[in-house]
Formats: sequence, C-alpha cells, structure tokens
Amino acid sequence: MTDFKQWEGFEGRIWKEEVNTRDFIQKNYTPYDGDESFLAGPTDATNKLWGALQKLQKEERAKGGVLDMETEVVSGLTAYGPGYIAPELKDLEKVVGLQTDKPLKRAFMPYGGIKMAEQACTTYGYQP
Repeated sequence: MTDFKQWEGFEGRIWKEEVNTRDFIQKNYTPYDGDESFLAGPTDATNKLWGALQKLQKEERAKGGVLDMETEVVSGLTAYGPGYIAPELKDLEKVVGLQTDKPLKRAFMPYGGIKMAEQACTTYGYQP
C-alpha cells in the first residue's frame, strides 16, 4: 500500500489503494454543528466586482435575457484567453477566466446539434 507524508492523520485504507472518494469521505468526514459565526463577510473587492456584475445582469434582463452571444468561435477549453468581469477592476479578481471573452456572453456550443445552436442565436437576433 502506498503511503505519502501528506496522508498522515487521515483514516482509511481503500482510498489509498484506488481512487475512492466515497471511502475517503466516510472515513474522514466530521460534521460541523456550529453556526455561521466563523464566516467572514465579503471583501471590498468582492463587493465591487459583484456590483459590476449586477449592472451587467440588469442590462441582460433589459435586452430580453441575452446580453451578448458568440456567433463565430465554438466554445472549448482553450477557445478564449483570460476574461474579466470588468477590465478596469481586473486587479481585484482572484480567479481569472470566463466562459467566453466577456461576462454574460453566451457561448456557441453546437455539440447538441448545429441546428439547435443556430436557432438559439437567431432567436435573440444573432447570425451564426
């Protein structure tokens, strides 16, 4: 059986021999019965980014539910570079990368059928 230094203090055997998340959790889970008093509130950065996102969501609703839609690039893991909620606030972001190149921009995913993806575009006034 493999045994790594990082595993010291963890119980169980099966998860050490095979990929078995269930065994690991069952042997090492401890329920928390306290309240939320240990949680911290949102940071200033979070509040600023959330405010920017809420403005975009309001614009999206005003446009009938779609703010923007991709019509040329098929979505994939490497289809876009890093994206930001608000480029002027990018230094506040801890996690970089959106589904597309802009926040709330719908990705073009023809994997369920090209006709369905084309119809999704044209429904909101976009031409794939």
